[in-house]
Amino acid sequence: MGERNGSPATSRSAQGWVLALASVASFMLALDALVVATSLTAIRLDLGATIEGLGWAANAYNVSFAVLLMTGAALGDRFGRRRMYVAGLVLFAMASAACALSPDIGWLITARAVQGVGAAVVAPLALTLLSTAFPPERRGQALGIVAGLAGLATFSGPFVGGAIAEGLAWQWIFWLNVPIGLFAALLAHRRIGESVGPNRSLDLGGLTLVTAGVLGVVWGLARGHVAGWGSLEVVTSLVAGVLLLTAFGAWERHAPAPMLPLRFFRSSAFTAGNVANFCLWGSLYGFLFLTAQYLQTALGHGPLGAGLRLMACTSALILVAPLAGALADRFGERRFMVGGLLLQATGMAWLALIADADLAFSLMVLPLVVGGIGVSIGIPTAQRAVVGAVTAPEIGQASGVVTTLRVLGGAFGIATLTAVFAGTGSLDSPAAFADGFAPAIGVAAMLALVGAIAALWLPGRTPGAPPLRAAPITEHATGVTA
Repeated sequence: MGERNGSPATSRSAQGWVLALASVASFMLALDALVVATSLTAIRLDLGATIEGLGWAANAYNVSFAVLLMTGAALGDRFGRRRMYVAGLVLFAMASAACALSPDIGWLITARAVQGVGAAVVAPLALTLLSTAFPPERRGQALGIVAGLAGLATFSGPFVGGAIAEGLAWQWIFWLNVPIGLFAALLAHRRIGESVGPNRSLDLGGLTLVTAGVLGVVWGLARGHVAGWGSLEVVTSLVAGVLLLTAFGAWERHAPAPMLPLRFFRSSAFTAGNVANFCLWGSLYGFLFLTAQYLQTALGHGPLGAGLRLMACTSALILVAPLAGALADRFGERRFMVGGLLLQATGMAWLALIADADLAFSLMVLPLVVGGIGVSIGIPTAQRAVVGAVTAPEIGQASGVVTTLRVLGGAFGIATLTAVFAGTGSLDSPAAFADGFAPAIGVAAMLALVGAIAALWLPGRTPGAPPLRAAPITEHATGVTA
């Protein structure tokens, strides 16, 4: 029998299952966002794809993922978080099989988009289930463990993709998801209790407006460097997206059961945490996107070698993120978010200052490690600040916001750094690439610095004081089945 709504999740066994399953799912989804990057050449040769088709094979997943994140969180609150979490895992696994079986690039793009739909359901609900399973005084450490694994997947994606493409075949990038996703879905169904959000009615008007608005923004950001930032397509998409998101805000102000209560933004922890989270991921995704290419185009490493060297960022990730989360549980998030983002900015600024066409990798290691430690500190503390700013039944809504802004931040970072690169460098030679890479990574450092400034607005806490909003979770909790 599963645990009923309203019964608290205090069992260590229950928490352990939620932590393990959230970690597996988060690792799988984060890995899939970047694992295709270093396999595109193999896919192009096998499927006879064009460059634009390859771009959409990479972007289709991220677009549908970003567009439907808040919808995924809302569906979990309405129909049951475990039920929708399991459904999302099954859909992701089946779409992965469809990717592996793709006979042409059109099929692959469609299957990648469906993968993104499954991920958009799983990602916010993983954060919701985890945050409701753990009390506030232990939540940061749990979020840190998941963040460390997700960060490891983010950094190792290019390496894993290169290794599989060179050692096996690109299809195995997707086949590996099938048994993992289905087994995780089975365990989630058996070991996680059902829970729902505070409102059982769907805000259809809000869902429609936010889905269309995020689609407009993400489409414009994804197409900007291809179609041109001044093109009618991109300008129309961005303007329409912003107008629709503005309309979403106005709708939510008067909706009887809003999917995003605007009163959340009255909390400095919620607002500052989300701004810092957006800047952190914008800086990180833009950095990874360009640095993977810099290692190959400017420094001459192959896909596998580039992915392996990029993993220098993960040298302390598994240890640092859980430790940062545990310390935030004790001392509060502000000092760690500010410090982590400053370290991220320092590592990236350092790399921007030394980058050239013949830079020895040994000189890159320390700035990569410094930046990686900063990211590892920032990710769990930003998530903890946001979900800790709302009441327990509202964690699902907060999770949808923080995950959506993470993906939007990534799209914004890639688009911004690509635009800077295009204006100052080119792909014509290693020297031309380095000319564009250095100022673009400088912008990544500035984004992280803006996040650190935003984090200063987080409420502070005296060491040893109880966590903010640390009321016990007594409803809508996650449990374990026998």
